[in-house]
Amino acid sequence: ILMLTALGTVDDRVRGLDAGADDYLAKPFDFREVIARVRALSRRDSEHKGTIIRIADLEIDTQRHTVSRAGMDITLTLREYELLCAMAQRESHVFTRDAILNRVWACDATASNVVDVCIRSIRRKVDDEHQTKLIHTIWGVGYCVRRPESE
Repeated sequence: ILMLTALGTVDDRVRGLDAGADDYLAKPFDFREVIARVRALSRRDSEHKGTIIRIADLEIDTQRHTVSRAGMDITLTLREYELLCAMAQRESHVFTRDAILNRVWACDATASNVVDVCIRSIRRKVDDEHQTKLIHTIWGVGYCVRRPESE
């Protein structure tokens, strides 16, 4: 996600990046820079296409859209898969509820508990049967996926 906007203060850029943007460019900008940033983002995105993301014993095959943990297949809904994959691709990055709503549901429903319900469902499927938990709540901030500290 490349944000092109007229809002260029540091606070605006921080909000945009925290909301899930991969890059942020404020007007006025040179078109050559936009093209260069798109090329850079395309290179970064290609690292995840057709690959397996591994975090501890969790494996996400982004080409086949499958998930397994400790060799056991996990069935996720489309939203659950999208959220888990987004968090796994940016391991240890804390996603706020607003960023998750914008990225997975493409909406701004701050009063909704849909994010909490989805995270709980993913935890039940991914973490509940395992001693090592990979999905973490950062109280007052959001959620992240990260490998155990001991690895």
